[in-house]
Amino acid sequence: MRRFLLTAAALSLGACAQIPNSFSSDSSDSTLDIPEIADGDISQNTMVNITRELSSDAFEGRMPGTAGGEKTVALLIEQFEKAGLQPGNNGGWVQNVPLVEITGKNFAPLTITASGDDASTNISLNFATDWVGVSYREAGETMLEDSEIVFVGYGIDAAERNWNDYEGVDMTGKTALILVNDPDFGAETLEGPFGGKAMTYYGRWTYKYEEAARKGAAAALIIHDDAPAAYGWNVVESSWSGPQAYAQRSANAPPMTVMNGWVQKSAARQIIEAAGQDFDALMAAAKKPDFTPVPLGLKARTSFRNDIRTYASQNVIGVLPGTEREDEYVIHTAHWDHLGRCTPAADGDDICNGAVDNATGTAALVALAEAHAKAGAAARSLVFLAVTAEEQGLLGADYYAANPVFPLSRTVGGINMDAFQVAGPAKDVTVVGPGKSQLDQFLEAALVADGRTATPNPKPEAGYYYRSDHFAFAKRGVPMLYIDGGENLVEGGTEAGAAVAKDYTENRYHGPKDEFNEEWDWSGVMSDLNLYYRLGRMLAMSSSWPNWNDGDEFRSIRNADCERSEAGC
Repeated sequence: MRRFLLTAAALSLGACAQIPNSFSSDSSDSTLDIPEIADGDISQNTMVNITRELSSDAFEGRMPGTAGGEKTVALLIEQFEKAGLQPGNNGGWVQNVPLVEITGKNFAPLTITASGDDASTNISLNFATDWVGVSYREAGETMLEDSEIVFVGYGIDAAERNWNDYEGVDMTGKTALILVNDPDFGAETLEGPFGGKAMTYYGRWTYKYEEAARKGAAAALIIHDDAPAAYGWNVVESSWSGPQAYAQRSANAPPMTVMNGWVQKSAARQIIEAAGQDFDALMAAAKKPDFTPVPLGLKARTSFRNDIRTYASQNVIGVLPGTEREDEYVIHTAHWDHLGRCTPAADGDDICNGAVDNATGTAALVALAEAHAKAGAAARSLVFLAVTAEEQGLLGADYYAANPVFPLSRTVGGINMDAFQVAGPAKDVTVVGPGKSQLDQFLEAALVADGRTATPNPKPEAGYYYRSDHFAFAKRGVPMLYIDGGENLVEGGTEAGAAVAKDYTENRYHGPKDEFNEEWDWSGVMSDLNLYYRLGRMLAMSSSWPNWNDGDEFRSIRNADCERSEAGC
């Protein structure tokens, strides 16, 4: 088998760091073992038939915890076995994912008062219009009582960037008031301590809540602002009210706050100015590395009740064991769930079928499994993971990554597939999160073989890399690729590609009209699938362990995980 060694100089995907050959923090050797892989024998009939069936009304939108969800799991077990896979969970096909749904109600206002004897400050913020909040704790009542408020800038503690917004303050029992996004927001280029225009994980609300909890905070409140959040307050209000689903927590789960929430920018200005601080001056100071947290001399108080419902769903796992290094794994992920019954369309249709999102990606798992089985086992084991509850917050993927069947320190890397646009062939693919890891070099080689190019995500500031199932693995150190269909269509170019994306977003995405169409042109999807096949096979036949690039937020996590592993990476 001919192999080619790619160096960092060959990259065209935007990686700017020199990249090591084996898994190590040493960047002196920049070569990777990347084998040349022939096209896969991928069945279009499999793609078409499974997409059609999963998105039929009989599956009722594939909502976890429903009859449609159970039918989906049964179909996937049948198809994985037919494709030639072996059961992936110690002889079984599924991993049970215990879920909890918490619905807050009877919200008291968020009351802000002065600390000490000064009773002059008394701000009352109304739920939904001024603030929203939820609890991740399975408790019937949530109470935040006289918790001191500390403005912590962007709420980031990143040793590799010499940045700590919590430096010198004990947050135990206190409320962190946090800016959305990261200090580089507004940059025009990709240069800056936090990736410039491209959002890092430090800009995502999930990180901010996690870090506040690690610091011992009782509550974390993010200041909403339309532009840096990339969505309006209406999205926050609708997303953070009503039922909230979570994976049930294990005994060794990380710490959590009593409450997490958001406040309107106008409400945050009112709070900060009541503390005698200049709101705009604090915003500017937070962008500088010498920022230190600012205790506001104010206290926060609120309470609400929680209704709690527990239920379970399943991840479906199949594996094609390796021939030489069976204990090294390359993972493929896609979510099988969708929204179930939803707001009816004008014609009364109330089933969100999720044909594109993500019956296509689920069918792709089966089609790729078939192709790899036909080609014969690779050197490393190939894992095919259909995860549940992505639409409820990446819950199935996160549960697997927190409770992995195959150790993450032995998981070489992976590929995530979420929503194939059936728009005909493209000259390119869209890479979400380029420049993060050595997987870019594998992608570069695969694209050369396919005669295609890579287009970086056109909206890096939106942080899309952190919004699909692969991220559950990435944040635990496993390098993952996330690729979308191309925007430069063979017929019509970028203008046609933009029109297809706009039409889907405005007329079908997360609605009842995301339905299967017998007239779809599958040629572009099959081209993308061949790229995924080549990538998975390259990783499975390579002897290299790809790492995150120097300076990436996940590199230190991977290094530490592999150092703890007996076998190493």
